[in-house]
Amino acid sequence: MTLPVGRVVPDHAASRPAHVVLEGLYGRLRPLDPARDSARLFALSHGDEAESQWAYLFTGPYPDRGAFDEHVTTIAAGITDPVYWAIADRDDAAVGWLSLMRIDPRHRVIEVGSILYTPAMQRTPLATEAQYLLARYVFDTLGYRRYEWKCNDLNAPSRRAAVRFGFTYEGTFRQHMIVKGRSRDTAWYAMCDHEWPACKGAFERWLAPENFDAEGRQRASLADLR
Repeated sequence: MTLPVGRVVPDHAASRPAHVVLEGLYGRLRPLDPARDSARLFALSHGDEAESQWAYLFTGPYPDRGAFDEHVTTIAAGITDPVYWAIADRDDAAVGWLSLMRIDPRHRVIEVGSILYTPAMQRTPLATEAQYLLARYVFDTLGYRRYEWKCNDLNAPSRRAAVRFGFTYEGTFRQHMIVKGRSRDTAWYAMCDHEWPACKGAFERWLAPENFDAEGRQRASLADLR
């Protein structure tokens, strides 16, 4: 009796991410620089209107600038897993960060996570471009075949973002973690390498300057373009 098995795929490892600079139209991803970035990021991510962005992250908000600086210094120094980038605007000023994590070169699986989008970059083209730049690096440069996005099941904005960026919902792991003393169910999303070309094309059409009117409003949505 012949049993069903998976299709044959090239059996080679993907490359590990490195602290390269990824240039875009609206900004760039570059290595975090604690001396340069901490003060600005602390100001953007703390205060009455900003601290809610930490609700679903594993850390933060921080009680003071010193504790925040220590965290930024720690994550900026990581070179294996996770690997962090500052999200910088056209003036090269940091407005957020993100990371590649749970890196498995052998099976060519990698995850984007620990995403901090401060109010300064929310609902801007850079918020979308940052995801495009990292996904392009993951698939086109490093050669991964599966790109994951995981979030707290209660995090509705993150769930909407995952779908908007082209990730597919795969299920919810119940009671997956305890985070900040609270139970977390985790929603799993993924994008596979054969799905990337269509997603890449949609990203590039959406990010094109001609997709925005004189007031900066999109002419076509990312979902429509995909």
